[in-house]
This record gives sequence, C-alpha cells and structure tokens, in this order.
Amino acid sequence: MRHHQSSRYGRYDGGPDPLAPPIDLSEALDAVADDVMAGYSPAQALREFLRRGGRTMAGLDELAGRVQQKRRDLLNRHRLDGTLQEAKKLLDEAVLEERKQLARDIRMDDTDRAFREMQLQNLPASTAAAVTELADYDWQSDTARRAFEEIKDLLGRELLDQRFAGMKNALENATEQDRTAIAAMLRDLNDLLDKHARGEDTPEDFRNFMAQHGDQFPEDPKDIDELIDALAERSAAAQRMLRSMSPEQREELMALSAQAFGSADLLDQLNRLDANLQGLRPGEDWTGAEQFDGDQGLGLGDGTGVFQDLAELDQLSDQLSQSAPGSTLSDVDVDRLSRQLGDEAAADARTLERLEKALRDSGLLQRGTDGDVRLSPKAVRKLGTTLLKDAAGRLSGRQGQRDTRLAGAAGELTGSSRAWQYGDVEPWDVTQTVTNAISRMVAEGRNPRTGLRIEVADVEVQETEARTQAAVALLVDTSFSMAAEGRWVPMKRTALALHHLVATRFRGDQLQLVQFGRYAQRVDIDELTALPPMREQGTNLHHGLMLATRFFRQHPTLQPVLLVVTDGEPTAHLLHHGGSGPEAWFSYPPDRETLRATIAELDRVGRLGAETTFFRLGSDPGLVDFLAAMARRVDGRVVAPETEDLGAAVVGEFLRTRSHPSDRSGPDWRD
Repeated sequence: MRHHQSSRYGRYDGGPDPLAPPIDLSEALDAVADDVMAGYSPAQALREFLRRGGRTMAGLDELAGRVQQKRRDLLNRHRLDGTLQEAKKLLDEAVLEERKQLARDIRMDDTDRAFREMQLQNLPASTAAAVTELADYDWQSDTARRAFEEIKDLLGRELLDQRFAGMKNALENATEQDRTAIAAMLRDLNDLLDKHARGEDTPEDFRNFMAQHGDQFPEDPKDIDELIDALAERSAAAQRMLRSMSPEQREELMALSAQAFGSADLLDQLNRLDANLQGLRPGEDWTGAEQFDGDQGLGLGDGTGVFQDLAELDQLSDQLSQSAPGSTLSDVDVDRLSRQLGDEAAADARTLERLEKALRDSGLLQRGTDGDVRLSPKAVRKLGTTLLKDAAGRLSGRQGQRDTRLAGAAGELTGSSRAWQYGDVEPWDVTQTVTNAISRMVAEGRNPRTGLRIEVADVEVQETEARTQAAVALLVDTSFSMAAEGRWVPMKRTALALHHLVATRFRGDQLQLVQFGRYAQRVDIDELTALPPMREQGTNLHHGLMLATRFFRQHPTLQPVLLVVTDGEPTAHLLHHGGSGPEAWFSYPPDRETLRATIAELDRVGRLGAETTFFRLGSDPGLVDFLAAMARRVDGRVVAPETEDLGAAVVGEFLRTRSHPSDRSGPDWRD
C-alpha cells in the first residue's frame, strides 16, 4: 500500500519566515573585517554593516529613511481642520435648505418670514458662533433640521473617536439609547480610573467593567494597565492634535464641542477622562505639536490616528538608530514596522536581527581580556580563506602566469593524508577517500552496496612536505602615507592571506610579521588585523630589517625569505645611545645617514642568503630608484602591483620562491 503523508496549512503568523534562505555570514564577515582592518572596532564594524545592509538586504539606514519619508508624507498630505470644514459644510447646507423653504412657503406670515431671513442673513462668520445662535431656531425645513442636528451628532462621534478608535463609524445613526450607553460607559470608566489612581481597585472591578462595556474596546485588554496604556496613547495623540491647530481653529473647535450630542455632559466626561489618563501615564507626550502643510482635511478621529502613526514612526526611528547603550535589533518593534512600512520592511528587519544574532553566536567575534570585542581566531581563519581564494583568482587571471593553485606541492609524500582544501592539487588518497564515503553512508543508514557516492567532505589528499622549509619575514609599511593613500586595508588583507597560506599549506615554514613606521615591531596576525591607521610620520625600514635579520638567525636551518611592502623611501633609522636604548632619527627628505644604515642592514640580510622581494606601492621617482638599487644589491626583485593586486602579488612571489628559489622570472605586476 502506498503511504500517504498528511500536511496541514495555516496562515503565516508573522514569525521567522520558513522559506527564508539561511543566513550567509560570509558577506557580513568580509564587510566587518574590512572595517576592522580600516580601524573600526569589531562592535563598530558590525553596527556599520547592519546600517548599510547587504547586497540583497536593506540596512537600518534604508529602513530609517523610509520611516522618515512616511513621516514627511503624512505632514505634507494633511491639514487639521477636517471636522471644522465638515461642520461648516453641514451648516451651509442647513441654511440653504431653510432659505429655500422660506421662499416657497406662501402661507407663512410675511413679518415672520422677513425676521427669519434676517436672522439667517446675519449669522456670525464663525461656525461655532452660528451653531450656538441657531441652537433654539425653529427650523421650517425638515432637511435643514436634519443637517443641523447632524452637526451635533458629528461632533459627538468625532470627540469619541478621538479617544476610542472606530467610534465615529460605530455611532453613525446612533439612537438615544446608544448615546445613553456611551455616557454610562464613560462614567463607569472614569470611576474605575479614579479608584485605580487611589489604589483601591481590584481585578474584579476590571472584569465587571469589561463584562458590561467590553464591546467598546476591540483591543481586548487583559488587565487595567493594558486598558490604560491603550487609552492614554490615543488620548495623548488627541492632545497633540489640539495643540497643533492654530489658536483660531482650537478656539472654534472647543466652542463647537460644547454642542456635541446636544449636551455638555459628553465633553465634561471626556475632559475628566483626559485628566485621569494624564495623571496615570505622565510619561506620554501630552504637549507635543506638529506642523501640517497638506490639503487633505483630517477629522478629529482620523487626525488622532495620524498622530499615533507619527508617534510610532518616531519610536521606530529611535529603535532603528540603535543609539541607546546596549541596544540590539531585538529592540525594534517588528509589528509596528510592518504596520507602518509593510511586510517587506518587517522581513528585512527580521533578517538583520537574525544576522546580528548569528554573528554574535557564531564565535566569529569574541571579547578579549581587555574587554574589547575583536575578531576571533576562527574569524581570522575564515577571512584568510576568503582572501586566499581572492588571491588565487587574481593569480590565475594574470596573463602568462602559471596556475600554481596555491598548493605548495613541490615536496615529497609524507605517507599520511589530510582532508582536501580549496586549491589543493596533491593526488587523492583513494583508499582513505572511499573509506570515508562508506563510513558516512553507513552512519546515515544507507547501504554502500547499492551505490557509492563520494562527496567533497570525503576526499582526502596525500600530504607532502616542502623539500626546503622557509623562514618568511613579511615587512609592511605602517607610516602615515599608507593610510592617507588608501593602502592600509589592502596591506592588512595581504598579510592575512599570506599568513593563512603558510598556516594551511606550508606548515613547516615560520612566518614573522613586522610593521614599520617611526619604529618597527613584531606583531601577531590578530594584532595587525585590528591595528588602526597610524598617524605618525616615519618609514623606519632600517629597524624592520634588523628584526628580520634577528628572525632569520633564530632559524638557521630554514631558507630565509624577505618580503617588503612599502610606499616610501626610508625616512627614519635607529640611533643607539648606550644604556638609554635606541631612538628613532627622523628626517624628510631622507637623510644620507638613514639611507646608509638601511643599506647596511639589507647587506646583512643578503649575506644570510635571503630571497628578497620589494613590493613598491606608488611611482615616486625617488622610491623607484631606491628600491631598484636595493634589489640589485641582494639579487632581489621589485614588483609594482596595483593596490588591489597587492595580495595576489605577495602570495605569487612567495609561491615562486618556495617552488623555484632560483627562478627570477614571474608575472609582470607593472600595469
């Protein structure tokens, strides 16, 4: 019998998107690492990436910009006199219909007709004053009477809609019984709030109130605090709307409001409600105001909704700014974002939150003993892999360049095997590869006899070791010009790629990284990665060569390889003052003694038999001549790559020296 599997479908609940692709950390890690190498702290770099977003993902800045655009659209689209204009329209309609009735009623006494026409002719310009004056008028036209009564009904519904969303529509064509029920609800609500303010209410009081009036509260609050929060938010928005009107509009509206439902009791209860809510929730914005410049009139209820939208947009703007100490993307109210900007914006925010959490939980960032967040060794290795792949791509793309594949295979088989890694060209260990595939299929519950499938993770290659192990000194210029000319990050990416190559392909080699500015010092790869741009002047190649010489002498059995990355002539060298320790002497233009000391130290390196390559960044004639002369002294090379090709150039030169030490040919990096 065929087995049928049932499935259930339901409405998407707005949680994590089950169809969303898995979070790809590689783009984020590359961006964070670039910013770290440019001088940002990892925490700052992560924030900057989240602000910018990725290739297919909106960042915080874009979302914040859309929030601000919607805010501007609301202010530029609307004006606040909608209720006043609607009341005036109804008043004009009532007066016009009454005049028509007076003109065609031939049975009316002429004196009475003249008096009424004069009364209508001399109505005040103010709508509120006119409505007040006509409050006791004996309308002759039924149509006019209904239009006038609708003014009072409109004001009552609008005032209620300001505090209770949806009341304007719910009370359309309301009966006297409906109005009585609303009045009773307001009195009971105010009594409950008074009792709560005194601390005398009980949960039973709230339940009794909701049992009697719950149909007026579609938000379905679970307790009195939820009820107060919802009411206070809308009431505060109503107050901000009132304060945003001109003094004339505000005065007109307050005078008209006294006519609501033909009774002053409604306005009294609403004023009492506002006072209660302001006392219970003083933290709401009760005094703000906005400037509207549009032409679409807003009624009191709709206007209050717009002010609530503006408040939500302001809150979202604060959340998206991530400016509060300790703020994370989990602070962003995704439901509000969806309500204001749509589901796509909410999905982008959820993706950013997932990405932030994944980066923090991935182990790619860690907190050091000094408390600072930094790239973890795992992140450095992952970034090194990426940079090495990039260098491989650039190497294979150079015209006439041999396909080295970064394998480091110029060695003897060791008899052991290891997992295949990107770029390996060593022969497969077929026996171990097949064994791995069989073991994996058995662990997965499959029978290898039905067909053996080899996956990439199964492949192992025969391990080799280089015939000649090397001591590699990479000297990188960290003077001010490197940062000023945009060479700081490429320099660090180069060091990281070379470090990863030696660590993964030439495990028997020793690598030392040396930075040289006014002084030189040995640095670990994570220190160099996090090093901010140096603002000191000085290119002390003399000191850097001294450290390289010391390193080579510490490894006398290894082949010395010297790689120097610089963009300027030496402008500093060390002076020794006996017991006071060395001091850097700086001079620009380069001092003759600085050049003499640098050349003397290079000669010491040359006597050790070091394979030497200078990587020249820049085309200053003095630098060109100096490095050419330096290379000739030690039978070395000078390559001049473009800045973006620096990593591939250094890696390529290293591979050349490791595979063919006597080969002085190689790719032409002069563009």
